[in-house]
Amino acid sequence: MPIYEYHCDKCDKNFEYLVFGKDQPACPVCNTKEVSRLMSACGFVSKGGSGQTTKRTAADSSCSGCSSHSCASCH
Repeated sequence: MPIYEYHCDKCDKNFEYLVFGKDQPACPVCNTKEVSRLMSACGFVSKGGSGQTTKRTAADSSCSGCSSHSCASCH
């Protein structure tokens, strides 16, 4: 079961929600279902050709013209 990040359109709070099947998340603060799923930054491990292991995150490979550290602001 994946955990997704959401933004509440009503109270402007961000939260995480563990999704079971076709669950519709509700904001834990104001209980509305008017929420939008955010693009989450994921971490990964890359093994280079020389056998070196490098830990990277999605923020490490962001757009060159982007001044934000969150892809959620790019839409």
